[in-house]
Amino acid sequence: MAQLLIRDVPEALVFALEERAATNGRSAEAEHRQILEEALRSGRNEFRERAARLRAATAGRIDAESTDLIREDRDSR
Repeated sequence: MAQLLIRDVPEALVFALEERAATNGRSAEAEHRQILEEALRSGRNEFRERAARLRAATAGRIDAESTDLIREDRDSR
């Protein structure tokens, strides 16, 4: 398994992380893994939901090169 090294972490952040780990009954290392997993999992879900909304919002729109649409518009005048 891979390892991560994070440098120059402010003491206040380290303290908050240790408190959170103790509250959740985990080691600081296990808490690190949990935080990373939650952050990355939610990011993927948010992206998928946003992409689905975008696809729904643009459904049925004309899908063509903008230069072709501009030329068509100019020729119609």
